[in-house]
Amino acid sequence: MATERPDLAAMLYPLVRELIALELPVLAAHEVSMWGYSVLTALDDTPVRTQAALAEAIGADKSRIIGTLDELQRSGLIERTPDPADRRVRLLSITPQGRRVRRTVRKEIQAQEEQVLTALAPADRKTFVRILQELHTSR
Repeated sequence: MATERPDLAAMLYPLVRELIALELPVLAAHEVSMWGYSVLTALDDTPVRTQAALAEAIGADKSRIIGTLDELQRSGLIERTPDPADRRVRLLSITPQGRRVRRTVRKEIQAQEEQVLTALAPADRKTFVRILQELHTSR
């Protein structure tokens, strides 16, 4: 008989909560919200997007992120420009300052994550991260 284990969500949820708690001070130090960081990450990965495409990419309602986009634009982290093909549509792009903030935040977050991952042997750390990346990209 196979050994029973907790459901994946039951094992991952406490870890995710801990990781989010570690991220929040980093985000606050750079005056970026979690949604703001998600926007910057999506725009850094694919530089120009419509608001609708961005919302879909980060799993947010497009009306929900308007305030976040306003904050990021006021901070000089993104630009919104009219689409030459359709002036009703706004194209979003990350600014050089936004790219620097996003990359600094990611570096600091990943340094915090390393502290959590020290519970694993180095080879297990690499395997764990690789498997998470595979699961992430397969969705």
